[in-house]
Amino acid sequence: MKRFTRLAQDFVQRTATRAKGLLVLARSRVLTPHRPDRLIKAGQALAKYEYSVGAGYASGAALRPDHPAIIDELGTLTWAEVDDRTTRLAHGFAQQGVRPGSFVGVLCRNHRGFVESMAALSKLGAHTVLLNTGASPSQTGAVLREQEICLVVADTEFRPLLVNAPRGLKRVTAWTDGPTKSTTLEQLIASFPAAELPKPPISRMIVLTSGTTGTPRGARRPHATGLLGSAAPFLSRIPLRGGEPMFIPAPMFHSWGIGAFQISLVLGSPIVLRRKFEPESALATVQKHRCTSMFAVPVMLQRIMELPLEERRRHDTSFLRTVACTGSVLPGKLATEFLDAFGPVLYNFYGSTEASWISVASPEELRIAPGTAGKPPLGTRLEILDDDGRPVPRGRTGRIFVANEMLFDGYTNGSGKQVVDGMLSTGDVGYLDRHGLLFVAGRDDDMIISGGENLYPREVEDVLAALPEVREVAVVGVPDEEFGQRLAAYVVPAQGALLDAEELRGHVRATLTRFCVPRDVTFLDALPRNAAGKVVKRELG
Repeated sequence: MKRFTRLAQDFVQRTATRAKGLLVLARSRVLTPHRPDRLIKAGQALAKYEYSVGAGYASGAALRPDHPAIIDELGTLTWAEVDDRTTRLAHGFAQQGVRPGSFVGVLCRNHRGFVESMAALSKLGAHTVLLNTGASPSQTGAVLREQEICLVVADTEFRPLLVNAPRGLKRVTAWTDGPTKSTTLEQLIASFPAAELPKPPISRMIVLTSGTTGTPRGARRPHATGLLGSAAPFLSRIPLRGGEPMFIPAPMFHSWGIGAFQISLVLGSPIVLRRKFEPESALATVQKHRCTSMFAVPVMLQRIMELPLEERRRHDTSFLRTVACTGSVLPGKLATEFLDAFGPVLYNFYGSTEASWISVASPEELRIAPGTAGKPPLGTRLEILDDDGRPVPRGRTGRIFVANEMLFDGYTNGSGKQVVDGMLSTGDVGYLDRHGLLFVAGRDDDMIISGGENLYPREVEDVLAALPEVREVAVVGVPDEEFGQRLAAYVVPAQGALLDAEELRGHVRATLTRFCVPRDVTFLDALPRNAAGKVVKRELG
């Protein structure tokens, strides 16, 4: 009887979640009327390519052939043009030896070549490995071997990263600022007809972990099987609308940039791409293309806020309704300043390569609690557990676990992450306040024990980052003969600010326990960051 009751409750909950998901998709203009003949063609494309990048452009070409799809420094491509070009490119890749099940690396900045390579590979049934442009040559070489990559598509500026590539690795140039002897994407596109391709097997997208230490691991992204599980949860907390231009300055080799791109396909929205981020240019891009959303990492927002007020006001950003950011910690002070400058548009997304989405903080929640990671989206279960896998009371710090329909399928080396009751360990620790808002204290492996006290560097970072004289800060654990470990702070002063180490220690002492006071305080001009904007703490000290 208990089992029947539980099954009935699960059915009711799933039905209610699906109904809410349909409402979300309708509100976001994903479900809109189209001509019957176009709907049939779109359905045929989805049946053939099964919710892949290639399917997105093939179905988009059926529904909105002449609408803009990709806007970059080279101009605008329509949905029909991208579909045609990527079919030609798929034939070109096949001529280069790429087969269904092959692994192909993509080492590019944000531009059409990056996107078209992913679409063409999915049309072949080949797997795409998104290579980190900020990795070292040794890390890149290790990934190429581990993933058994047969061909790499790369911008010419990243050739130095391929010096340790396996002998015989085929290469295709994506973006070049001058003549090149190697085969280019444009040459392949021009050399082959857009002949019909056979139905491919399901392909995978491999996203690498951030790689702040050691060799990045490949995480197999789950293959979407429908909009209710893959898109509705995201859109339930971040209110995007179909067909509206999306600016994606976040690097697309990172899970955040690629996630934003995948949502653009669901929405049928044109994506605006720039190869490099410059704060004033970003605002000019938003104005020129009337972008209603922007997907960034926190350091990009910080650079925008550091622009003189007159430069920020020079650009009309009134179309911008959504600025979503993640990839590293969003300091509460930065969140408040950005909301003050641009209005209630900021959404703080908390997720990971392995767990996809975990929670999102809305502008209203960031106003109330600037350091919060918000609440889980539709159909997502989030719990704070102790070391024995039991839920902890509200307000108490524990390990963060999450369950949703887009959890990763494991690392490509065969390893995985801990799972408890169907929920994946995020590797982070945090707590839920009495309102159900999530606060992330830091990585569970970042915790240090000093004098018998469990300390999380993130708590100290938040306290110091709130000071107006501090531009950014990173806190790490270092060995200590007396206490086992102690905290060390690396601080970047705000422009023109004069900081004193003892004053910073006094501020921490007045806010947290005495064990949280960093004995070492070092002032830097900038913190070391990887290409995704995450602080590389191993380079400190």
